[in-house]
Amino acid sequence: MSTRIAFLKGHGTENDFVIVPDPDNAIELSPAAVAALCDRRAGIGGDGVLHVVRSAAHPEARAMAGEAEWFMDYRNSDGSVAEMCGNGVRVFARYLQRAGHVTEGDHAIATRGGVKSVHIAKDGDVTVGMGSARLPEGDVTVRVGERRWPARNVNMGNPHAVAFVSDLGHAGDLYSAPPVSPEGAYPDGVNVEFVVDRGPRHVAMRVHERGSGETRSCGTGACAVAVAAARRDGVDPAVTGTPATYTVDLPGGRLVITERPDGQIEMTGPAVIVAEGEIDAEWLANALR
Repeated sequence: MSTRIAFLKGHGTENDFVIVPDPDNAIELSPAAVAALCDRRAGIGGDGVLHVVRSAAHPEARAMAGEAEWFMDYRNSDGSVAEMCGNGVRVFARYLQRAGHVTEGDHAIATRGGVKSVHIAKDGDVTVGMGSARLPEGDVTVRVGERRWPARNVNMGNPHAVAFVSDLGHAGDLYSAPPVSPEGAYPDGVNVEFVVDRGPRHVAMRVHERGSGETRSCGTGACAVAVAAARRDGVDPAVTGTPATYTVDLPGGRLVITERPDGQIEMTGPAVIVAEGEIDAEWLANALR
């Protein structure tokens, strides 16, 4: 391993990431290494790591190399692997643009949740085609203290439990994962969203992301919230034949989510690169002892 490893830091609506460019998949990022990098006091700090690899160089992405040159090997801040991260895809696209790998316009990015289409606009916003939502059957309940709410089970390539509440403060501190029942409903964990109404097709949310705790933003979570809100409001695009657009306010900013009659979902929001530098390999080795 070289003595220094290049990195960048970026965020999408304050969902922040350590970006590690590694086109040839030559850097071994163990769970412990990811956790050390994401440590906000002893490391760089972030909600996760965006490991930038050419699809052809990664065993999990080779089958997608014909559709997308680049693979977003995403890790949660605790080192666990995640299928998808909507804010991460936007920041990933912004990095590719900054590095000169892509320009404004339409592109494809491989993820564990499949190939995602992105559009980099001249105004700086990035739109991500998030695919379609699945709505698994079965009642789910979310609990915080003595309060309980029915939740909508929405899968955006990763699992979400969406609860509509009267006050976002009822979500508590979200340091630990809110209990979800029945037991076994989410064997690999779940992202839990708490949602309040702000106006017509305008909601606000807080989220506990599995493996990361409460985050300032969650792109797949915002999509899950918009899908759940559309069903609750009786404006399912597959039924009405009309796209449904929701504005979703998160602690870190605002995302605009549109679900189309064919089920495809688009998410639009900002993506910012804030810094770049080098990780000292000796520090990383010591951090893993």
